[in-house]
Amino acid sequence: MTKEQQHPQYNSDRKVVDTLLTGEQNDYNLVEAARLLIRYRDFPGANDIKTDLEKTLNRWKIDEETLYQATREIHTKGIVYKTRNADSEDWA
Repeated sequence: MTKEQQHPQYNSDRKVVDTLLTGEQNDYNLVEAARLLIRYRDFPGANDIKTDLEKTLNRWKIDEETLYQATREIHTKGIVYKTRNADSEDWA
């Protein structure tokens, strides 16, 4: 059995997930949900984040594949993160 780990981005990600739990299904929130699902997919811990992301998708009435399809379309339109450094990657 693998011991649960604390992700280095957990605290900031927890705040994002809390926002997503009550947030609307807009481009920014969809992209944030997809980013965090990818980040935590195989991570051995942060089960609360994983559960809350699933709750968010259920509330939005979409599944992961629908989410990823929508976010691919969003990214083809242009920059989603206008306040972030466009050259930075925040996937890992």
